[in-house]
Amino acid sequence: MKLQQLRYIVEIERRGLNVSEAAESLFTSQPGISKQVRMLEDELGIVIFERSGKRFTGITEPGRIVLNIAERMLREAENLRRVGQEYAAGDTGSLILAVTHTQARYVLPLVVRDFLAHHQKVQLEIRQGNPTQIAEWVVAGEADIGIATEALDQFEQLVTLPVRQWNHCVVAPEHHPVTTCQPLSLVELARWPLITYDTSFVGRSRINRAFERLELKPNVVLTALDSDVIKTYVGLGLGLGIISALAYDKERDAGLVALDASHLFESNTTRLALRRGAYLHSYEYDFIALFAPLLQRKVVDMAMRGGGDQSQM
Repeated sequence: MKLQQLRYIVEIERRGLNVSEAAESLFTSQPGISKQVRMLEDELGIVIFERSGKRFTGITEPGRIVLNIAERMLREAENLRRVGQEYAAGDTGSLILAVTHTQARYVLPLVVRDFLAHHQKVQLEIRQGNPTQIAEWVVAGEADIGIATEALDQFEQLVTLPVRQWNHCVVAPEHHPVTTCQPLSLVELARWPLITYDTSFVGRSRINRAFERLELKPNVVLTALDSDVIKTYVGLGLGLGIISALAYDKERDAGLVALDASHLFESNTTRLALRRGAYLHSYEYDFIALFAPLLQRKVVDMAMRGGGDQSQM
């Protein structure tokens, strides 16, 4: 039995039983993977994947058990490698963050500055995506830490910790009639063209639910993946923007006015996600504590041992 064989079967499952895609992602050939899977099955004396001709069509009951064990073994093998790096290289290494645009643009800059000031030998990479992409990157080991509002707590392979709550605001051009409406109402918003986040993003489901409860149909004329794009089109007069209040800066967003919408839409919780069972470098604990001071090492370790979303923290 070889670790590479375990990587093959785990990647096949991850790719929806598509051996060609698994081979491509692992930089090997489809016949090579198929041969190694057969050798592993012969060694274990069981069938892992159901087949129809040369195609994998399902996972057998014993195959599911094997895959669960294989995933744990691969995690532990990766942890051994990270332990070696930790003690051999000292305060050097890499840290890959998977985050939404709002986090990267408005929340993380000062955190990153302070982190790099104390960890000058750590190579930091920030990868931006939507919440589902972020979760998938962390699950696959392609990112070390994920930060987003939605989707993270829907993946059982992740341990998620709440960081902070935030609310939406409405951005409008100066002198727009809506700026005189106090307090702002959903009925009033429904009268105007709206620009907001893509349906996969940042509390969009809460925006939809707020209008649905009043049986209102918002006129969403444009959606985007980040707040800066939304504000750009608001500035062109194409509609009112509904964005995270974190993404409005009075000085930088000259010409736009932000209206409080915390009474209109449910609050949102930013979460930090870690791959379940992962070994964390000391500098990863340091980054987490800088980003969320309440998440000190003891709290993170407790969450990693217990798993799940520490929503009562």
